[in-house]
Formats: sequence, structure tokens, C-alpha cells
Amino acid sequence: MRHHEQVDVDIYVDGVWSPVTGGRRAEVHEAATGALIGSVPLAEDEDVDRAVEAARAALPAWAAVPIAERVALLHRIADGIAARREELAELIAREVGTPIADSRRIQVDMPAAVLRTTADLAETELADERIGHSVVVRNPVGVVAMITPWNYPLYQIAAKIAPALAAGCTCVVKPSTVAPLSAFALAEIAHEAGLPAGVLNVLTGTGAGAGERLAAHPQVDMVSLTGSTAAGARVGELAARTIKRVALELGGKSALIVTENADLDAAMAMALRACFVNNGQTCAALTRLLMPRSRLAEAEERLAALAAGLVVGDPLDPVTSVGPLASAAQQRSVLGHIEVGAREGTVLTGPGARPRTCKGFFAPPTIISRLPPEAVVSQEEIFGPVLAVIPVQDAEEAIRIADACDYGLSGGVWAADVEAAQTIARRLRTGQVSLNGGRFNVLAPFGGYRKSGNGRELGRHGLAEYVELTSLQLPV
Repeated sequence: MRHHEQVDVDIYVDGVWSPVTGGRRAEVHEAATGALIGSVPLAEDEDVDRAVEAARAALPAWAAVPIAERVALLHRIADGIAARREELAELIAREVGTPIADSRRIQVDMPAAVLRTTADLAETELADERIGHSVVVRNPVGVVAMITPWNYPLYQIAAKIAPALAAGCTCVVKPSTVAPLSAFALAEIAHEAGLPAGVLNVLTGTGAGAGERLAAHPQVDMVSLTGSTAAGARVGELAARTIKRVALELGGKSALIVTENADLDAAMAMALRACFVNNGQTCAALTRLLMPRSRLAEAEERLAALAAGLVVGDPLDPVTSVGPLASAAQQRSVLGHIEVGAREGTVLTGPGARPRTCKGFFAPPTIISRLPPEAVVSQEEIFGPVLAVIPVQDAEEAIRIADACDYGLSGGVWAADVEAAQTIARRLRTGQVSLNGGRFNVLAPFGGYRKSGNGRELGRHGLAEYVELTSLQLPV
């Protein structure tokens, strides 16, 4: 059942909820209807400074808390997320457009899993290390500014605060104003779990305002951003002025390579699922399908049949498989790319712009085949349900085309067997590769090559991003 109450929040700084200095607010709209569902404050420079000062003041005491106690707090936050699973899943489905079953599993269960798995790693990974006559001590990097996107609003915050809090860092989180409400729910959960004041601060604002203020702030030790490549470049530029540590998880245009002797039914089912997950609003989506010419016609037939079975509609309806996009701006961008793609290749599906029963930000699930590798829709990140099918002669050409791209975040290979798939995958310059349908792993490092960013999130590799190393040289 859709909840109709409007959610209006204040910023969460130093353990209390307070209005912003200027009183300006941003509206939050429901993806499926365009209806107003809430509003969030737009922080001014003074509000950002207040949040950073709170994080700086809380740092010494939080860093001194025993790791076991920090771990227990992360588990309590995960418990709080689990307890509010249905509420959060519906909220994010309304903000982002994620179909409700995926919203429960990905948008809510995964953040809780990341908090728990990171907590379970912390005591071992943060322990002192003896190297010869030295003891290597792991200290928190300090105050961390976290700038997060709208497509996985709770998960992206969890992937940053879990290692940061475990390591003893304090945080200032700035979620996107497109889908910000779950971030404030997380602040409530952390507060109720007993997280000390100032350790986690949450505020909203514009990228050019609050985002740039955080990136340039002299009292911020690290900036972790998930967002566009342009945003990453700007954050890197501002952070460099004070020699901050920067972790950037940026765009993607990832390729699925299918070999001639692959199981075509299984590979095509994965191709659609891996492209259209979260309505295509996924940086690691496999949005390019590199298909042998010898099997292209077969693949097109299967893809068109699979796409015909997709149900586009209200994300809160359990039968929906593809929901709306998160905003009107995103809808305009995706529909523009589909229009360009229709001139560059052969459209297999995507005749309707939106389901009749909904007024929101819909774009049709679209498959465009017989594209050249240099086509706009073969190269640009679209961030919607658009699959580009590129014919190739063989695996050698597929590898070259997969890497002939600005991005290197993810990828997939479907071959006759896992060993053959692994042989191809090891040659790809990308951050992760799914072999014959291998699933995402919250313990394995996630991040990209080239313009997909730098640094890694998740597991022990993600935890290492939030640690400074000190070598204590003992007398021999």
C-alpha cells in the first residue's frame, strides 16, 4: 500500500536535528507519479562548517573507542535497518523507481549486509602488524566527507560509513537531493543505536554549494564520492589543494562478452537482467553486449522475446520488473539517447514511452542492435534501461572493444565453461567481471579503472581506504 504522507526533514549535525541557515529547501518527487513526497534542506557554507567542526570534535573520542565496541555499534545499525526493511524499501522504491522486490533485496538488505560483513572483518584487519623490527599501526584517516548518488541511496552510504566508522573515522554525509530521504532515516537509526554525537552527520545541499565546500574544506581529511566522472574530476581538483585522500567511484559503460559456443539462453537472460537492474540506473550495469556475428540473429530473437515479457509500471506493484527513472531530468536524458540510438542501429524493442497507468518518469526498456563500437550509445553512460548490442568477429575483437572505452568499472563474460570465461576476463582492464553469471560479492573489492575512478570499496580492501599507517621502529 502506497503511503501518502509527506516527509520533510532537517539536517542531522552533532547528534541533533536542526534547520539550515538560509531556510532553502529542495522538493523530493515520486518517480512513478511525479507527486511531491517530501523536502530536504539545502545547506549553506555555515551549515557545512558546523557539520565538519562536529565531526572534528568527535574524532579523538571515537578513534579511542575499542574496535569491539565500534563493531557492536555497526551491528546495531544493521539491526535497525533490518527492522525498518519494508518502510525503507517502499521509500526508496518511491524515490528511485526500483521495483519493490529489488528494493527490498538490493536497496535495503545489501546495506545491512555491508555493515555486518565490514564489522566482522574489522578486528582482524585493523590489528597491529609486525614486520621485522617494526610494528605497523592502523589509525583512522580522520574526518571523511561522503558525497553519494541517488541510484542506490542507502547502499552507497553504507559502503562508505561501514569501513569509516569501523576504522574510527567520523563522517559528514551529503546524499543527492533526488533521493535523500533514506539517508535521514539512517541518521535516525544510528542515533537510536547509540552512535555518539558528531560521529555521523547528514546534510543535503547542491553539488556546487555544499559538495564543493566539503571537498575543499581544510578540516576534512578525505573525500569519498560516488557519482559522475565530471563530479569526480571536480572533487579531485578541489581536494588536491589541501592534499586530501580521495576515493572516487564514478561512471561505467561495461561490456558483456558472449562467445560463440556459450549457452545463449542463459547468456541472453543475464544480458537483460544485468543491463536493466534498477531500471538501468546502475553504474556497474552491463550496458554493452558484444555478440559474435555468427549468432547475432539468434541473440536478437531471444532478446526481443525476453524484453516482451518485461512488465513496466508502478515499482510498488509486485509484478513490475522495470519501473520509472528517478527524475524528469534523467527521463529526458535517457529518451534523448534512445532517439540518437535509433538512428545509429536497429531498435529491437522499446515502442512505448511509458505505461498508460502511470504519469511518472518512465522510459521504455530498449535494445538497440547492430551498433558500431564508436556509436554514441555504445560509448556514453546512459543510466537507463538501454542495451547496446555490438557485433564482433571473435573474442579478440570483443576484448579490444570492451577496453576501447573511457570507463572500466565492471564487465561480464559468458563462455562454454568458467575456465574459458576466466581466460578472457583476466585480459580485461576493468574492476570486476562476472563469469558465466557469477553474482556480486559484498566482500570483494569494487571500483574502477580509467575514468571509472580510483580506490576500492567493500571488504578488507574498502576498509584499507579509511586507514593511515604508522610504522613504529623498535630497537633491534
